[in-house]
Amino acid sequence: MPRLVRDTIDIQALRRDIARPEDGAVVTFEGVVRNHARGRKVLYLEYHAYESMALKKLEELESDVRSRFAIRDIAIVHRLGRLEHGDCSVAIVVAGAHRSPAYEASRFAIDTLKKTVPVWKKEFYEDGEVWIEGGDN
Repeated sequence: MPRLVRDTIDIQALRRDIARPEDGAVVTFEGVVRNHARGRKVLYLEYHAYESMALKKLEELESDVRSRFAIRDIAIVHRLGRLEHGDCSVAIVVAGAHRSPAYEASRFAIDTLKKTVPVWKKEFYEDGEVWIEGGDN
């Protein structure tokens, strides 16, 4: 079950919730706030969402990933609000018998999330702020 949170994402707890003895692979992806983007110094970020729709889209994404890839389970957590350098903004944990499908599922999940889930990022700089479109950013 995906979640939207406003506090620190507990990666280890998420991993404990997903991993099982039968899994030969547990792949964890963490999107973290960096201190630069597009040649500018980033002071901090804010994430905003249309929460009910974002949760619905995340549920659909998790279901799609489970059916598309040979994995046992996936969990996605996205953080909202103000985030500082190094904070985890999104975590995806995929568990399954083998590493290749787990890696592929994780990559598909983050790429699809960026394109389809109504979560928006605003970057703050010393001289202003900018809303950022989805994609590899």
